[in-house]
Amino acid sequence: MEPVRLGRTGLMISPVVFGCNVFDWTVDTAASHRLLDRMVEAGINTLDTADVYNRWVEGHSGGESETVLGKWFAADPSKRDKVVLITKIGGPMPEGRGLSAKWIEEEVEHSLKRLQTDRIDLYFSHRPDDSTPHEETLAAYERLIQSGKVRTIGASNFDAPRMEAAEAAAKAGGVTPYGAQQPEYNLYTRDVFEGPLAEFCIAHDVGVIPFFGLAAGFLSGKYRTEADLKGPRGERTISRFLNDRGLKILAAMDEVAEETGAKHAEIALAWLRKKPGVTAPIASATSDSQLDSLVASASLELSDSAMAKLDAAG
Repeated sequence: MEPVRLGRTGLMISPVVFGCNVFDWTVDTAASHRLLDRMVEAGINTLDTADVYNRWVEGHSGGESETVLGKWFAADPSKRDKVVLITKIGGPMPEGRGLSAKWIEEEVEHSLKRLQTDRIDLYFSHRPDDSTPHEETLAAYERLIQSGKVRTIGASNFDAPRMEAAEAAAKAGGVTPYGAQQPEYNLYTRDVFEGPLAEFCIAHDVGVIPFFGLAAGFLSGKYRTEADLKGPRGERTISRFLNDRGLKILAAMDEVAEETGAKHAEIALAWLRKKPGVTAPIASATSDSQLDSLVASASLELSDSAMAKLDAAG
């Protein structure tokens, strides 16, 4: 699996990114570690987590996904050098939230401790914090970069005007700008990224790793009726896609699957990989078969006619 360059960050990442939000939620620690081992063997070298994962689970407070990863690194420290590690800050945690310098300097230490590592390869502002100036946030990140605790930075859930403002602040302050963007983007949800945000990222060589590449699993094709919405993911996130538009997209995917022999999840991720501005999509896996699909998606090339069919449906 050939790595790809993540825009001006210079990081070389796998063409599909392994989403770790499922760790200690829909997959336990032992199974998570087994999937991580298989992932590395298959050539996926990029892991995406966040401090807030997975606070939404009853009995959790955030940091559980990072903790699972930290135990995996601790069991064999050589694994840390085999992956590009992404985590995020900004979501609500018991001790704080947002993008103030004080919170960044405090929470990065918590993440490093949970991850049992001395560095984060790509540190994301998880969501905007309009109460904190970009100048303050970026200066705090610059201190982490200079100390070696963070290699480079990105922004998630920022729209084009916020990216433009942050770019101007970084230039004025002579500090590292956001070099990566993580928007919600998939066959169903397209308006968040397509348009001004995509144009900004392309113009400024900002690498793009979309989340919800499978629309929380809806684009796997296994959710077609209300009866299919069982389990924590279906009830929490997938129901919003189950409508006439969603079913139209699945119908188009059915046709492409018939033509290519590929699974729906592979088609959804291959569609993303081929879209302008996208570097690599993020997707989770909770089983060997799902991981096999992630690997297969990295080499699946859709025809122009297949892309047109999917574009029209979505």
